[in-house]
Amino acid sequence: MDPLLIAFDSTQQALRAEMLLEYAEVEIDIRPTPKEITAGCALSIEFPGEALEQVKEIIAEEKVEIRGLFRPSGSGYERID
Repeated sequence: MDPLLIAFDSTQQALRAEMLLEYAEVEIDIRPTPKEITAGCALSIEFPGEALEQVKEIIAEEKVEIRGLFRPSGSGYERID
């Protein structure tokens, strides 16, 4: 399964999500937000597609504010939430 991406509107929320996901032992990578995704924050978190349900649960439970969840699609990204 392709890696998925979480985009954020604020760096504070990105860093909070990073901490929560690492604590939950989700394998993540911090990376620059792709230019195809318009977001207020330059940081995004990439994670394995098979962790999608776990990631969505953590974001909802902890009320992390995100711009959206995205998957690679052709030459860009498509929103999946």
